[in-house]
Amino acid sequence: MLGQRKSLADVTRHEEGRALAKTLSWPHLIALGVGAIVGTGIYTLTGVGAERAGPAVILAFAIAGAVCACAALAYAELATMIPAAGGAYTFSYAALGETAAWVVGWSLILEYSLACSTVAVGWSGYLVGWIQSAGVTLPPALLAGPHGGGLVNLPAVAVALAVMGLLVAGTRESATLNIVLVVVKLAALAVFIVFALPAFDPTNLHPFMPYGFAAAESGGHKRGVMAAAAIVFFAFYGFDAVATSAEEAKRPGRDLTIGIVGSMLVCTAIYMAVAVAAIGALPFTRLANSPEPLALVLRSLGQPLAGHLIALAAVIALPSVILVMMYGQSRIFFVMARDGLLPRGLATVSVRSGAPTRITLLTGVAIAVVAGLFRLDEIAELANAGTLLAFIAAGACLMVLRRTAPDAPRLFRCPLPNVVGSLAILGCLYLLWSLPSATIARFLLWNAAGLLFYLAYGRTRGLRRTAAARRP
Repeated sequence: MLGQRKSLADVTRHEEGRALAKTLSWPHLIALGVGAIVGTGIYTLTGVGAERAGPAVILAFAIAGAVCACAALAYAELATMIPAAGGAYTFSYAALGETAAWVVGWSLILEYSLACSTVAVGWSGYLVGWIQSAGVTLPPALLAGPHGGGLVNLPAVAVALAVMGLLVAGTRESATLNIVLVVVKLAALAVFIVFALPAFDPTNLHPFMPYGFAAAESGGHKRGVMAAAAIVFFAFYGFDAVATSAEEAKRPGRDLTIGIVGSMLVCTAIYMAVAVAAIGALPFTRLANSPEPLALVLRSLGQPLAGHLIALAAVIALPSVILVMMYGQSRIFFVMARDGLLPRGLATVSVRSGAPTRITLLTGVAIAVVAGLFRLDEIAELANAGTLLAFIAAGACLMVLRRTAPDAPRLFRCPLPNVVGSLAILGCLYLLWSLPSATIARFLLWNAAGLLFYLAYGRTRGLRRTAAARRP
């Protein structure tokens, strides 16, 4: 049972009432990918990356993007070959077996939940800042959880529940609104580049690599290009949420390839342009660890209005990141429940919208509770660890299925699959090793707890319950 794999036929065959409606086309999928990728990462991590790598944060963005590009090619082949919800979890079930699928799914739950809650708290900070700048004073007890001396971070709870409501209304409606929010974010970044790039000063790039290339730990902190890449990696992932939507794509072969590869190409180009403009405009020591590096650059260049507009765009558009990440987590939960690894009663869809309403409500409430009550700054990097494991699994699945199912239809064929898969695995392993030691330890504890739950519950209820439910 531990090594049992799901057949490719079973992956895409579902009993009545447990199949997701096909409502998404390629513009929705590109917007889902860009909506998840372009968010708090590029708005805030430029400063964090500069603190760890200096001007070479530009190179860190390129390395993280290259690793993600390999993973994206693997995802594109796997998602068009296995057009079912669940992303790397589903791929792993078909290629590596149930235990590996559980570990990947459990790690994805960590990725999506922490990302959603972190963005909700960040959005709350932006919103409160704007309200207070208008002279409105809000009760401190409703602006922070117990860790900050308050009762609950009410704005963070509100935005999480609002996004949950959108997803309950229907996938297509949520994806259409996401397109609008993505346009707002891209317009804001275009404004930044237009104002910052003319101030480019080559002297700000020297020394280019003050902390070296490899990640070196000192005093509990890692510095170097790879240390920065392991952090700015957060700014890239999100295209895996497109893969989780495979079951809902109208034309999976075309739409998923365009959505996954297209969102990565768009975002890599944007990130490189933003990083060059930011580092070229100000010395990296001024950007280091700034919570709002892009607005800082514009204010320093005498463009306060443009800086305010960048912040306003964050308030308006950051909920799109929560939307896509919550969408991805609800689909991971849904598929794991449909497979019996979690209670199967959760794996039902709405007759009206075709969306998994019950699991979406559970996901939204859980994220709202975490965002409202808990301190996340020390564990946010755990989201990166979960994603890196999923990307490692995708690279492995690509190569395994080329050997075990060579004749299976592949609407998109990854070029040089063994090379691409190996680069994805090795690159993600290096980035995982480059994370702080405390983060790696917490990640191992999370998966140890998950394996205990799997052995106690999921192991006895996996494929056997699914097969029993399909018997006439």
